[in-house]
Amino acid sequence: MHQSPVDSPSPSTAGLALSKVPEVTIFFWVIKILATTVGETAADYLNMTLGFGLTNTTIVTVAILVVSLAGQFAVRRYIPVLYWWIVVVISVTGTLITDNLTDNLGVPLIATTIAFAAVLIAVFTAWYVVEGTLSIHSIRTPRREAFYWLAILFTFALGTAAGDLIAEKFALGYTWSLVLFAAVIGAITLSHYGVRLNAVVAFWAAYIITRPLGASLGDLLTQPTDAGGLGLGTTGVNIAFFVVIIALVAYLTATKVDRLEQGDASTRTIREAATS
Repeated sequence: MHQSPVDSPSPSTAGLALSKVPEVTIFFWVIKILATTVGETAADYLNMTLGFGLTNTTIVTVAILVVSLAGQFAVRRYIPVLYWWIVVVISVTGTLITDNLTDNLGVPLIATTIAFAAVLIAVFTAWYVVEGTLSIHSIRTPRREAFYWLAILFTFALGTAAGDLIAEKFALGYTWSLVLFAAVIGAITLSHYGVRLNAVVAFWAAYIITRPLGASLGDLLTQPTDAGGLGLGTTGVNIAFFVVIIALVAYLTATKVDRLEQGDASTRTIREAATS
């Protein structure tokens, strides 16, 4: 779904600040789901297949995320390779946060789901109180970008916990969990285009649900057949999905079809304000 701008840039930043995030296109959602699936399968691959262990995998992944975010904050505009690399890494990190709480500390999935939902609500509330908007088209300052990435981190952690809760603890299984989450995203999309559900609300709702959708897809593809999966293994799935992500990001870099420049956003905002 396409998120419409809901605020205009301040006079002090107009013409200077460029968007730090991509436009919401079909490519955005495809790469997001692929990155989400990789987040699930890559965490399992590093932790179990390569034998790094949960703690070591978490330390390495968090370190990579910190360095990557430092690079993201240092640049002045959206760079597809850097942006989507961070989404993949933050997807793995969100998965590991939930796995550490449930596997190492024994926190029940229902507790982590409720806790992450509460934290995410708190992040959105603080973001809106401070900035007056949750629109991704407003990500042109370091503070807004900090709120943005913090929200994304907890959408992944929440999605992991909720997905595992439904698929495993409620015994719905990976296939039916995938169908359920796809149906929820379809309902959000229909609500946005059919009854004009607020674009910002629709975007973040879909963003949250794509996490358990991707996790269910990853588990369905990689888990053994006796556990309800297809038994394809994490290695092959990771390679295949990474290849597709790289190809799509290369396409976006070359064509720039997902660039949301300051002028484009300002023009749309003015046009929408004039017709509202």
